[in-house]
Amino acid sequence: MIVGAINMCGSELKVLPEGVQRVAALLQERGHPHMPVMLDDAARTAQQAADALGIALGQIAKSIIFRRKSDDVAVLVITAGDQRVDERKVEALVCPDGKRLGRADAEFVKARTGFSIGGVSPLAHATPPVTLIDQSLFRFAEVWAAAGHPHGVFKLAPQQLLELTGAPVADVVVDPALEQVSQQNAINLVAAHARRIRAETENIPSPCISVCRMSTLTGWCEGCFRTREEIAGWSQSGDGGKRAVWDLIGQRMAGLQA
Repeated sequence: MIVGAINMCGSELKVLPEGVQRVAALLQERGHPHMPVMLDDAARTAQQAADALGIALGQIAKSIIFRRKSDDVAVLVITAGDQRVDERKVEALVCPDGKRLGRADAEFVKARTGFSIGGVSPLAHATPPVTLIDQSLFRFAEVWAAAGHPHGVFKLAPQQLLELTGAPVADVVVDPALEQVSQQNAINLVAAHARRIRAETENIPSPCISVCRMSTLTGWCEGCFRTREEIAGWSQSGDGGKRAVWDLIGQRMAGLQA
């Protein structure tokens, strides 16, 4: 449910969250016709926000923040709510030195953008980020972006998003067909490795296949299907602990194929 549009007249603006005030002020300054609205607190996910607004999931312009390792700059990718960002494509566009993107935790996001995760607006950042706009947003006549708070959003056309941010439009999302092939190849390699070591009880080898990318969807490595914690703790684990991780990997791979 939409609680209500922001009243830009009088003192009501001052009672809104600081981030929403910042976004609203910039939108007003730029002459944007649509001011932020606040959604009901029950709208906690992109799908719930889309349902509350009566729009398709893809019309939610979600903001994904990465951390560029070479200079610690925030990289903002504005993508359609029904798409998943391909980190490798983003790296190719924003990391010319060949270095990679890193994980942006809540502290980093707040420090660089001035917004909390879930409410990162495409504009009015504390420090200007490197920004990319997902080309798939242009399927729609209008989209809704975060307005500086997890429950604050504002309406705009994709072309207006381009004009407000000055960011380039790019192909930054995962190709579902290629992702499926890549995932199946990883499963085949790890499963073959698991069969070879099934009878071993000592010196249990690592499941790593040199594909070291963390999936933002599952939280597992796309190559070995371990979590960050399992990867970090592998060398300190005994054979029993390593075997337990292998068992978890088998369950995860079976779930992906179900």
